[in-house]
Amino acid sequence: MDAENTGIKKRDSTAILNSLAGGVVPSRGLHHIMVGRNEEVKQILSDLDNIKKGSSFMKLFIGPFGSGKSFIQALIQQAAFNAKFVVAKADFTPERRLYGTEGKAVATYTELMKNLSTATVPQGGALPTILDKWISEIQMKVQLDKNYDSVAFDNPAFVKDVELAITDVVSKMDELVGGYDFARILTQYFKGFVEDDTELQRQALRWLRGEYTSKMEARKDLGVREIINDINYYEYIKVFSQFVKQIGYSGLVLNLDEAINLYKITHPQTREKNYETILKIYNDTLQGNIEGLYITIGGTPEFLEDERRGLFSYGALKRRLQSNRFETNEYRDLSQPVIAIKPLKHDETYVLLEKVRDIHAVHNAYVTSVTSDEIKNFIRGEYSRPGAEENLTVGDIIRSFIGALNILHQNPEYNREQLFGGKETKPEPANVSSRFSRTEG
Repeated sequence: MDAENTGIKKRDSTAILNSLAGGVVPSRGLHHIMVGRNEEVKQILSDLDNIKKGSSFMKLFIGPFGSGKSFIQALIQQAAFNAKFVVAKADFTPERRLYGTEGKAVATYTELMKNLSTATVPQGGALPTILDKWISEIQMKVQLDKNYDSVAFDNPAFVKDVELAITDVVSKMDELVGGYDFARILTQYFKGFVEDDTELQRQALRWLRGEYTSKMEARKDLGVREIINDINYYEYIKVFSQFVKQIGYSGLVLNLDEAINLYKITHPQTREKNYETILKIYNDTLQGNIEGLYITIGGTPEFLEDERRGLFSYGALKRRLQSNRFETNEYRDLSQPVIAIKPLKHDETYVLLEKVRDIHAVHNAYVTSVTSDEIKNFIRGEYSRPGAEENLTVGDIIRSFIGALNILHQNPEYNREQLFGGKETKPEPANVSSRFSRTEG
């Protein structure tokens, strides 16, 4: 890839370089740095297409720390945006779980709702935008269908017709658990929209995000009987997934990461209850009890396979999540619920660093002088450090490489051999050198 022909936008190159240098996955421009994940991407696109047609899926992306689980979930987000999905993400923490008391389960729901994103609002906080856009579209439709001269909130007949159109949409959710109260809240949000009552809209959004802790307070503010809590939050996820489909989106994607924090729950019964929730989600998606929902969970191998504390400690999950016994490293089954994420091979890391080199040059408007051999030497040097084979991640290598590029760009007189090694490099272990034997240029 020539630096002149990357075709990358400045906004994307900024996000890529800043994120990778900071050790996080970029939220933009992932296609510019995608290496070694083509098969996974094909499966993700297939899954999203099936969800648009009414299916639901749960996927577990399992791999060691630094293997690329978060990158895969970021790819899912970008693909979902392109396919007109609503996307949300949340990391599990000691205070955010799938099952818990004292607000620890609904905290996961609240984090997801705060992080709701769409293609036009990709950084989170999209809930009011989604609602306002929906209401505006209904208004325009009512205006056209009923031959009103304009969108006129001072016309009681127009407001009534819009309310009826909204009711027609939300009434379809009444049969779902929690659907009645959800519909009531949407009606209240519209009332605030019409009357320019920002406080009523704020209260409706607060309810939808699961931030009410008192039923009495919610009844006083909004006239509803229920609040979203530790016990019922999953039902409202299902309601919300139906709502976004009703109003024209393809479905709802939820990316949950850091599942090691469920594995670390010390109380056996609480940990098992969290695994029961995963089983419930699995069964709901597999049996067709839900439409338009794609839930992914990122975790480490011990979270899945440890038969004392992991998912495999729960017999019903172990039976469902064991890998296809005919699968090999060469012949994979990516349609199964568990996808093993392998760290990039050394030759794939080389291709990735080539891409980063070229993006850095385009971003900073210079012609790169870093050669292919220097990139290879850099990778060999990184892996020759004590303990590197066990502890070094591709993310660590990228951060160091960007640091080297920054130094060289700002200080052209810097001794390149200190960054990339000289022509004569000391012999490295055979398992390192052999991995460049089929390097892709």
